[in-house]
Amino acid sequence: MRIGIFVVAARFPGQEPGRVLANAVELITAAEEAGFADAWIAEHHFMSYGVCPSATTLAAVAAGRTSRIGLGTAVSVLATQHPVALAEQAAMLHHLSGGRFTLGVGRGGPWVDLEVFGSGLERYERGFAESLDVLLGALSGGPVAADGEFFRFREVEPVPGARMRPVVACTSEGTVALAAERGLPMLLGMHIGDEDKAAMVAAYAARGGVAKGHVAAGVGYVADSTAAAVRELRRTMPRWLEPGLAGYVPVDGRPRPSRDVPAYVDLLTRIHPVGSAEHCAETLARTAEATGIEHVILMVEGLGEHRRTLENIRRFGAEVLPLLPR
Repeated sequence: MRIGIFVVAARFPGQEPGRVLANAVELITAAEEAGFADAWIAEHHFMSYGVCPSATTLAAVAAGRTSRIGLGTAVSVLATQHPVALAEQAAMLHHLSGGRFTLGVGRGGPWVDLEVFGSGLERYERGFAESLDVLLGALSGGPVAADGEFFRFREVEPVPGARMRPVVACTSEGTVALAAERGLPMLLGMHIGDEDKAAMVAAYAARGGVAKGHVAAGVGYVADSTAAAVRELRRTMPRWLEPGLAGYVPVDGRPRPSRDVPAYVDLLTRIHPVGSAEHCAETLARTAEATGIEHVILMVEGLGEHRRTLENIRRFGAEVLPLLPR
């Protein structure tokens, strides 16, 4: 199995955003030392759920502080930026990291970001396929041009060029179909369990998708016992999730989806590797067997204290990773 960490840069109450970002880089260096395969970085704007507004920038900093660990974005949001500009950043990271970088992209949501960055609600609602295709053209290693609804420009040759295939965050039948039709691997979120992930993998195959290397996100916390691990995350995670999820502000006044945070934490601790080392290893193995996905990235920041998050990473590396098939 391939196990990485999923860095949200979660800001718990009372924490200073700049300190959270500095700590996030330290989490990645600790993950490299602990033997994790990679670190994937989330991107958010105007909220405490995650305080990293540029996953590619943080990945660049991390690339300079590490030498082995893979780096990825989970995800860079296509609805709020130009796909050619994003491709140029990805190509730079590819070359400067020695090929350690993977670009993960997603559609995003109908949030106020669309208003602030000027891309508009229409681009979110109708433009993801076009954005993705322009991105793929810009990552083909050759010239790219566009003549669509949202992008029109003459042929240009990105410099530096790079041949890269991104990973696509999939949360719906539509995004699964897009990934399958373009032969791109999927990134599946931590909000769904093995049964739903397996169904999405099956839907991908039914659409003719052939790419290998799907990635599944989850929550990871190892403790002396499963009961202790669950109890701790039930205590700490709502302090982050309650104000964090409230930061999703719709751009057009539509009702914001609500979530029962304690029930959500219960779900996360039940379906992901949260518990003793043996329980965590068994949960990861069960996910791989049920879904066929052998690449899992774990959100390790649920305790809300940097020192304890570092300890979680180190314990996972020392106690859980050796129990998994390599």
